[in-house]
Amino acid sequence: MTLTKRITGERRKLEIGQAALELAYIHAPEMVSTGMIANRLGLTQPAIYKHFPTKQDIWREVSKQLAGKISDNVTHAAQANLEPVATLKQLVSAHLDLVFQNPALPELMTMRVDSHGQTVFRGQIQPAMAGFQRELEKNVRRAIKNKVFNDTLNPQDAALLIFGIIQSLILRMIVKGDRGILLKDGPRLLDLLLAGFIRKGEIS
Repeated sequence: MTLTKRITGERRKLEIGQAALELAYIHAPEMVSTGMIANRLGLTQPAIYKHFPTKQDIWREVSKQLAGKISDNVTHAAQANLEPVATLKQLVSAHLDLVFQNPALPELMTMRVDSHGQTVFRGQIQPAMAGFQRELEKNVRRAIKNKVFNDTLNPQDAALLIFGIIQSLILRMIVKGDRGILLKDGPRLLDLLLAGFIRKGEIS
């Protein structure tokens, strides 16, 4: 008699959420159905409904998990006790890696028409991204205080420019369908931008 390993409810929820994200990147978020998720995982639709009564519940769980990862990245960077420029690089690198692993994240956040829970998704992700933005600004201020960045630099503007690099990379990823752009070009472009912030005669 062959025994099959039983998957826990929490593990199954993670699998369902990951499948939804993968399908959202392949087909666009509004096209994802519970039937598609079930087929991808080799399950029946009732098996999906056992864990998530509605598709909105799936997106709510996925957004909770991703928001947690964004917040964790911010916390880890803050606790690493690195110099501010190194912290900025870690923040950007970690976020680009997160999007690389979950490339449907940007499209889910920017959908203009709600479809089965994307508004719920944005509602949980946006506060986490606001925390990310604040951490960027905080470290720009640290770099100015430490006389690494020019003291004429506006911290809010600098943080927006750093975030702008992330947004431009994500846009190129979506247009070209190549998420490798994030990790290949991200560090180089960030270095170019930060070099413009450095005080004359200082080395980052």
